[in-house]
Amino acid sequence: MNIHGEKVILRALEPEDMELLRESVNDPDTEMAVGGWSFPVSKNSQRKWYELIDGDERNIRFAIEYEGKFCGISTLTNIDWKNRSAFHGVKLVPSAPKGIGLAFDAVSTTMRYAFEELQLNRLYSTILTTNLPSQKLYEKCGWVIEGALRQVVFKNNQYINEYAVAILRDEYFNWKKSMK
Repeated sequence: MNIHGEKVILRALEPEDMELLRESVNDPDTEMAVGGWSFPVSKNSQRKWYELIDGDERNIRFAIEYEGKFCGISTLTNIDWKNRSAFHGVKLVPSAPKGIGLAFDAVSTTMRYAFEELQLNRLYSTILTTNLPSQKLYEKCGWVIEGALRQVVFKNNQYINEYAVAILRDEYFNWKKSMK
């Protein structure tokens, strides 16, 4: 089942998406904007990762499609079905069109699916304190900063703080009403 937003379609990842996703992971600017770490990823490693995650019901990864082209990935991972929560992340590939609201539509469409279809109660994520575009995106989507994780990510020879952010089911429905 594809999930339609206003601009994007969230669909299953396909093997043909892996090259653009690999380029995104290997892109230095993208790497500096996200938490965690990565090493250069080979085509073979990317293929093996795809084979490992395909069909995983505890970690759902959607391809973001715009005008028939793969533009990024939106995720619901570490899904806790008992406590009804999941970690959410979004990443656009460097070649995705800029300034037209693709990330906003991808996040809001993922929230709709998580809260209205999966009946989750809480989505959470982390954002580097240096990543102002992501902070503005999640604030626009109704997310709340719950706290700061100090010096949790090491990038560019320095430790960087992350914000812990989340949105609850009730907050989502209030946000959705305010967007009309």
